[in-house]
Amino acid sequence: MTFDQLDFATFCIGSVADRLNMDQAEVYDKLNDSGILTGYIIPAYDVLHTFSSQYITDDIIDYMKKKGVA
Repeated sequence: MTFDQLDFATFCIGSVADRLNMDQAEVYDKLNDSGILTGYIIPAYDVLHTFSSQYITDDIIDYMKKKGVA
């Protein structure tokens, strides 16, 4: 994982936590345990980071709902 990917993952966790009014550690656990972090956010960094923060947050929350973790 590169520094940019780590920075992006941290941003995603914080954004989702803010939107869902959850603790960042809890969001990290949900994303990590469900495979979203390492199976989607990190591998899709090159594409995802080009979108707006609102789009990214909405996209991740939608994916969390599909996986049953939100």
